Amino acid sequence: MPTAVIIINPTRIRDQRRFRRECCRAAQAAGWAPSFAVTSHKDQGVGLARGAVAAGARLVMAAGGDGTVRACAHALAGTGVPLAIVPRGTANLAARALRIPARLNAALATGFGGQDRQVDLAEADGMPFAAMAGIGLDAAVVDSTPDLLKRRLGWMAYAVGGVVRLAGHRRTFTVRLDDGPPLTRLARSVVVGNVGLLPGGFTLLPDARLDDNHLDVGILAPASPAGWGRVAQRVVTGSRRDDRNLERYRARRVEIQAAARLPREVDGEVISPGRSLTVTLRPGALLVRVPGELETV
Repeated sequence: MPTAVIIINPTRIRDQRRFRRECCRAAQAAGWAPSFAVTSHKDQGVGLARGAVAAGARLVMAAGGDGTVRACAHALAGTGVPLAIVPRGTANLAARALRIPARLNAALATGFGGQDRQVDLAEADGMPFAAMAGIGLDAAVVDSTPDLLKRRLGWMAYAVGGVVRLAGHRRTFTVRLDDGPPLTRLARSVVVGNVGLLPGGFTLLPDARLDDNHLDVGILAPASPAGWGRVAQRVVTGSRRDDRNLERYRARRVEIQAAARLPREVDGEVISPGRSLTVTLRPGALLVRVPGELETV
């Protein structure tokens, strides 16, 4: 039997005994020999996934949120070993974009019996990610949302944190897309997405696709409650209409400079504050296990 290594984020799995039992049942029914590895503060999945590949695993399954998926994707990029996802985080942006089921049994069935699809990865200052990175308000919200609140409220915890911070000041950003001229904007946040979804399944970047060889960029610049209302309307409806409150672009390399040190995040994980963020694309770098009937990502 081929070996599948299931990497568990223990902070996202309430009943590990039941979870492992269900994984073993699904794996063996599909002809896989399962083994398990557990993330820790020292190894959030990168080393575990690399070790799995070195030991001959034919499949690595990430059971956790976007941070666990990002860590495993980092290790598996370019190896030809597919990544399966059991979404157990707050946002699960990559899993949602790939239409991976949220229910455990359905996610396991996809992981052990789905099809492999080649998708892009992105890198933010050299750190690979699958879903979205940003600098400014989005990262400040992620940084200030307690884990306990996320466990209790799910994605609504981010919404609560965001509302509290809507009245902040705009900053000067300079954004360069590929080799184009720099764009200078007063804005609250600049986000770069390999996928276009926000927590809760709302669409900020409606043209973003995991396999289109492009990054999608959103510049959020509301200066008033009315401006935020117009952004919210576009996000809820999936509108492609842009104005001075929300501008969207596409590129393969995005260089962002800010006038001050600002919070930054990568796939929902806070990284050190800074005045810049450079995001590049790695086209087709990762194999991901998706539902068999999926035709587009």
